[in-house]
Amino acid sequence: MSCRWGTELWDQFDNLEKHTHWGIEFVEKYTKFVKERSEIEISYAKQIRNLSKKYQPKKNSREEDEYKYTSCRAFLMTLNELNDYAGQHEVMAEDLTTHIICELTRYIQELKAERKSHFHDGRRAQQHIENSWKQLESSKRRFERDCKEADRAQQYFDKIDADINVTKADVEKARHQAQMKHQVAEDSKNEYLTFLQKFNKEQNAHYHTLIPHIFQKLQEMEEKRIERVGESMKTYAEVDRKVLPIVGKCLDGMTKAAESIEPKMDTKHVVESYKSGFEPPGDVEVEDYSLSMRRTVSESSYLNSQGESKPSRSNSRGKLWPFIKRNKLMSLLASPRQPPPPPPTSPSPAAVHNGPQSPQQPSEPLSHRLNEFMTSKHKMQCLRSLKRGVKFSLCLHMLDTECYQIFNQNLIINKGHLNCSHLPPEQRRKKLQAKINDINKEIQKEMDQRDALSKMKDVYVKNPHMGDANSVDPRLEEICQNTDKLQLDARKYEAWLVEVETRLAEKSDKHRPPSGLYNSQTTTTVNNNCVHVNRESPDGSYTEDHSTEHHLKSRSTDFDDDFDYEDPLPTIGTCKSLYPFEGQNEGTISMTEGELLYVIEEDKGDGWTRVRRNEDEEGYVPTSYIKVFFDTNAKGAMTYI
Repeated sequence: MSCRWGTELWDQFDNLEKHTHWGIEFVEKYTKFVKERSEIEISYAKQIRNLSKKYQPKKNSREEDEYKYTSCRAFLMTLNELNDYAGQHEVMAEDLTTHIICELTRYIQELKAERKSHFHDGRRAQQHIENSWKQLESSKRRFERDCKEADRAQQYFDKIDADINVTKADVEKARHQAQMKHQVAEDSKNEYLTFLQKFNKEQNAHYHTLIPHIFQKLQEMEEKRIERVGESMKTYAEVDRKVLPIVGKCLDGMTKAAESIEPKMDTKHVVESYKSGFEPPGDVEVEDYSLSMRRTVSESSYLNSQGESKPSRSNSRGKLWPFIKRNKLMSLLASPRQPPPPPPTSPSPAAVHNGPQSPQQPSEPLSHRLNEFMTSKHKMQCLRSLKRGVKFSLCLHMLDTECYQIFNQNLIINKGHLNCSHLPPEQRRKKLQAKINDINKEIQKEMDQRDALSKMKDVYVKNPHMGDANSVDPRLEEICQNTDKLQLDARKYEAWLVEVETRLAEKSDKHRPPSGLYNSQTTTTVNNNCVHVNRESPDGSYTEDHSTEHHLKSRSTDFDDDFDYEDPLPTIGTCKSLYPFEGQNEGTISMTEGELLYVIEEDKGDGWTRVRRNEDEEGYVPTSYIKVFFDTNAKGAMTYI
């Protein structure tokens, strides 16, 4: 089927102009569509990349330790594949911009220029034929007018010629006028025929040659435009199809990451991460309190009976680790002595910092603190009535002994952080092994630098013009010193590691020792006014030597029964902090807003409530800072989670 605009649409110049203009607008609309799709792909890729980056593990954070689990590693692989997936959408947007948007934008400009040129030629041809038609019409009207004038002149001559009263001169004049008009009419006729012939020729060329040629070019332009749009649509689909294989690989990678998850391996890592290496506690022995009934009220019987009751108490307390008991006397002595701060007007953190409102603990001698303790009625229950003959000065002497013991214990704890003795045995072994590995890596790095500098020095020696060989010596000396220091640290950590592994091996080979016996593997409690110093700390490392233990024992033997050895106070309810509080003073405990704590002693009227966070963190907080929920069914038992 062959259709030609030049022959079929010879009289539709205006409609063709409108249609070709619509065609260009359609190409512009399609280009805008592809551009918006490209922007969507770029925005989607950016959001996907940001999402992947958001959930990537942060450096030097706790999240890095989580990726030892297969599920976390699979999630990390999924994030990496998602990042590659976003890259494919960026490639798609780039291809759409390069192969469609830019090409169509350039083509639209060419199309507009070509269309303008064709219609300019068409309008010029149309104007020419219209001008020719106007000339023809003008000559036609002139010919018609001249004919009418000639006819009137002829009629006038005939009338004059028939009138006998008219002179001959008038007749001749009328004849001459009629002849002249006939000649003008004849000239107009010839001009009209000339213009008519010219117009017919130009009109034939216009409608059969010029206009068909222009319309044919417009038709070719339109067909080329439609073909170009089709190619762009095909390219649009190909750009999307081009990234599908790589997107499929990304999805396959995500599937492979999900299949790599090993639940048993993750649960094994949990054991390796949190295993302490301790043995479960044994049975609790009976404490026979009926022995105190047979005591006499004399000082001699009191002093003689002290040695009978201490072993059972000491043994029973020594084997109940990790449920370490606090010294109630010392915690009461450390309670705040000033009124609590008023609650802040707003719950914002800036309004609750311990500024001038926070209770400031004055520096007081231990004797003053003990006097306050003895005069405090609601805290007298923490002391068993002092036996007759026990001097008050001896109590002060005992408190001084406690201070000395706590000071030594703090020194040991600070040292324990270096050798990781504050950790359980199994965790300590892993920590020491990790530090040894890090030190070995540092040693290897220093040795590599030493070898590189040695080679450089040899080159300088052989080729002095390249550099001074002596300039390398200071750096070599520094590397040697660093290496010696690292090797010394490595040997130190290896010794600690051997010690821990030896103890773990001994514990695995031996049965649990019977309670009540003192040895290096059991927890020994030094009873100095209920302050417990373990020869072996909960992590299995030694934190006190025999000489210090013996010295402290000898100074506190006669006063072990003067104070009440009680279990940790039972919880009587819970509380929720309304505002944050920084317990910077002795006897107080810090808390954050919204934190849940256990209440172990209610407010006695001084504005402070005693709370406990866990087994070894308790202290006083302002009553106005918390909301208390008392437990009416509390049985005095508490489980730490």
